[in-house]
Amino acid sequence: MRNNIRRPSRRTVLTGAAAVAAGTAAGWPRVSIAQSPPAQEITPALIEAAKKEGKVNYYTSVEIKVAERIAKLFEAKYPGIAVKVERSGAERNYQRIGQEYASKIYNCDTLNSSDAAHFIVWKRDGLLEPVVPVDVAQHYAPEFKDADGTYATWRVMLSAIAYNKTLVKPEDVPKGFRDLLDPKWSGKMVKAHPSYSGTIMTATHQTARDLGWEYFEKLALQKIMQVQSAADPPKKIALGERALMVDGGDYVVSIEIEKGAPLELVYPVEGTPLITGPSAVMKRAPNPNAAKLFYLWSFTQEAQQAMVDVGALRSAHALVKDRPGRTALKDIKLMRENAAEVEKQADDIKKRYTHYFKV
Repeated sequence: MRNNIRRPSRRTVLTGAAAVAAGTAAGWPRVSIAQSPPAQEITPALIEAAKKEGKVNYYTSVEIKVAERIAKLFEAKYPGIAVKVERSGAERNYQRIGQEYASKIYNCDTLNSSDAAHFIVWKRDGLLEPVVPVDVAQHYAPEFKDADGTYATWRVMLSAIAYNKTLVKPEDVPKGFRDLLDPKWSGKMVKAHPSYSGTIMTATHQTARDLGWEYFEKLALQKIMQVQSAADPPKKIALGERALMVDGGDYVVSIEIEKGAPLELVYPVEGTPLITGPSAVMKRAPNPNAAKLFYLWSFTQEAQQAMVDVGALRSAHALVKDRPGRTALKDIKLMRENAAEVEKQADDIKKRYTHYFKV
């Protein structure tokens, strides 16, 4: 493997942050939320207060081109407020938040992660500010928002199979995950790593739960090219470095196809992992008004439609239209996401994965 992926314990990473959140290090209490706060709209007063702060620090794991495009749209909408995008893998951002808070460094204003389990930990440790965008209150189903108003699903992704049509014959196209165990695919596949990518962490949990860890044990014998981010496998097959991707963001495949890459998506017959990517505002945000403004705006129909149109992601907003020609979620057999179980099993998932793939 080309990349050195560090694997600190998920619970160990936030030990210092949890102490801060509990008040033992910073003198402020652990939050116990009785009910969701009222929905908030963007007001002239909030815009003015945000402009006085002049910036917002945005931590995200979404593809950098998507993050920067959303940032530019916000800056155009609200001149005078700069968005600093801090993009890294979801698991790396999780580690960074823990390390910063342990050192009493409060740099992050608002964040987005492709691992919903992170928000369970951050909420439990009192790191999140309850904020309910009016669009979330009115247009999001309960499964896409926290009942206490501390986070909501900003993006929805699928981790699908994909292939390069110049390297895979039509008659050989796999129909599902188990087809990837065929010896003919040995040395011809690429996949991402759950220790770096939140998308792959969640997808690995769903696949192992539904197919068993013996699936990964067998897959590991297929001489897989291992990369980090869920955005990496689509690029590798687009370049022709591998014929098939085992997992990765389907939205990145869509973007590569639009750029002219000879790629095709496969939604596995066993079910396709569905991953939600929540966002939140940090309680210790250094620019609290700008953070809140960016957060509220990011859930508007305007921003969500831009996220779909520009980034090829999917939205949980009921009024947002999906991209033309794309297979609708209702027509895809989906695996079930369970963020609470991912939070409990994350360290074991990393350990098992490392044992099988030796990376």
